[in-house]
Amino acid sequence: MAERRVGTKAGLTRELVFDAALDYVDAHGLPALSMRKLGAALGVEAMTLYNYVPNKDALLDGLVDRVMETAFAGLDTPGPGGWVPWMREFAHGLRAALLAHPGVLPLAATRPVNSPDALRMSERWLAGMRAAGVPLGRAMDVVNVIATFTIGHTLAEVGQTPGHEGTEPSLDDRAGELDPAEFPNLTEILSTRAGLDFTSRFAEAVDILLAGYAALPVR
Repeated sequence: MAERRVGTKAGLTRELVFDAALDYVDAHGLPALSMRKLGAALGVEAMTLYNYVPNKDALLDGLVDRVMETAFAGLDTPGPGGWVPWMREFAHGLRAALLAHPGVLPLAATRPVNSPDALRMSERWLAGMRAAGVPLGRAMDVVNVIATFTIGHTLAEVGQTPGHEGTEPSLDDRAGELDPAEFPNLTEILSTRAGLDFTSRFAEAVDILLAGYAALPVR
């Protein structure tokens, strides 16, 4: 029978630690996360967690990596349709995963993508694009632009200010303050909801970005 390392817990894995951290951030917000609180949620001492994640920075990187793994779990390589539908699936998968875990959005928007798992995912995306005939430099541009747009759009859609979750006023919260004579267009938008569908706006913008890149001549 194999011996467990001192401080480990039977059945606990690195993946379960990060899944529990995601659940904790979803429930309590990113500022509330600590190794001690995460350990309590898992029923272990904080020191036990250091057998699975070396420090708080690695925990934060791992949260983003775990969301990305979820987003791209079913994304293989570009099929017969080429790289455009593949990158469209990339964008929609990333948005869906971020919408499921909005507490991670501030991390996804600000932390450098340089953990070992993130680098492996980046290599996988670039290899897929090159296999579909996209030059390396443009492949890097497309992946970066689509990922950055998706994170930024989703952050604007559901992102919350760390430490102030749920207190940010929306345009709808300002509706009673708007004078139709001064703000006729905004008043009409609030009454008709024109231009306020995040999903259709996102889908159209992604299609426009991809169509633009696809139409460029190969450098």
